[in-house]
Amino acid sequence: MRYLFSTGLIAAISAGISLLRGTRQEPITWRAALSWVSWGITMALAVGAVVDMNRERRGVLVDADSPQSVKKSKKAQRLQFRSQKALADAQDHAKDRRS
Repeated sequence: MRYLFSTGLIAAISAGISLLRGTRQEPITWRAALSWVSWGITMALAVGAVVDMNRERRGVLVDADSPQSVKKSKKAQRLQFRSQKALADAQDHAKDRRS
């Protein structure tokens, strides 16, 4: 439910309503058709972002071209660095105990 109120989705819906009001009484021209295609792309991107946010939250693999994957890869790098540091510290501690 919280994803339904994302800013991208709200903006796409409000743009669609505005576009519908503007083209309701006008004849369909190539500009109007292009506007509807643009709105469709915007809506698809907004829905895709919501799907990616949901997948990332559940821990499911997100496509590499998603902005969510950048966050996930940074988090994975931090965790890997911490685990390597902890392993090195443990090895140093074990060496000190042996000496």
